[in-house]
Amino acid sequence: MIRSFIWTPEEGTSVYEGVIDFDKYLSQPDLIMWVDMTAPSDKESYVLTHDFNFHPLAIEDVISEVPRPKIDDYGKYLFLVFQIADYMGKETGLKVSEVDFFLTKNCLVTVHFDDHQVFENLYTRAGKDDRLFFRGADFLFHAVLDSVIDNYTSALDLLEFEVDAVEDDVFEEPDEETVKTIFTLRRDIHHMKRIAQPQQEVLAMITREDYELISEKTSVYLSDILDHMQRINETAESHRDTLKSALDVYYSSVSTRTNEIIKVLTIFTAILMPPTFLVGLYGMNFKYMPEITWKYGYAFFWGLVVIITIALLFFFKKKKWI
Repeated sequence: MIRSFIWTPEEGTSVYEGVIDFDKYLSQPDLIMWVDMTAPSDKESYVLTHDFNFHPLAIEDVISEVPRPKIDDYGKYLFLVFQIADYMGKETGLKVSEVDFFLTKNCLVTVHFDDHQVFENLYTRAGKDDRLFFRGADFLFHAVLDSVIDNYTSALDLLEFEVDAVEDDVFEEPDEETVKTIFTLRRDIHHMKRIAQPQQEVLAMITREDYELISEKTSVYLSDILDHMQRINETAESHRDTLKSALDVYYSSVSTRTNEIIKVLTIFTAILMPPTFLVGLYGMNFKYMPEITWKYGYAFFWGLVVIITIALLFFFKKKKWI
């Protein structure tokens, strides 16, 4: 699907869907255009070559969905590969999607293969707020990129909630589910850092290099995005350290609990050792023993064994030793 937002000083913003005569609009010098492609078909992808004349290598990167962020300067346009992340919960973890940007002098083309709420919000904003366009295509590029980065913050907030919850569990009554959650969250945060770190490097390159298509004024705003990404990486690292500490506390708690169990069982063993020794020494071979001539003595013995065994199991269960 193709959705196009075309802004002119005279008419404001117009919205079009599907393939339109992009050549006609691109020839207008005062026009600013945002073309967003969601899971484009082969016919729609052909627009990138036929109408916009983008390099085949860049289009190949779009189609193949390059996993690592990058930026290429083709002179008349910039090509940027970026990624957007969503936290889908402990079971699913992070969902990562690619977003490709083509920035020309008066046009921004974005390509992504998944529907995303970020773009739905941008569609609404673009249809109502002309300020998104009249400052130029490079500022429009900043606005879309800023929304993608903000989504990382939202995903990290959800992860932070999970980290705080597991931290509380560790200090209360940790169990096997707690340690499973810790390892799951560590996996998700490591995944977050693995995709956020290279994007920070790309953003640093954008702000450091002198690209003709990005004005000095917009470069200041892009520097602010870089600061956001740095904070995201630092926060993710902080969460990873928190989980490492929580795991250490869990193992320490388990070790302490095991020592307490061993201590109690050792006391039981010490108490029972003298009677066991005496029984073994004498062999219970006394002439006068009440239960020997009792008709139900044998059944009473096994009933007593079963009762003691069940009582001990309940005791260990109550103490959460088993």
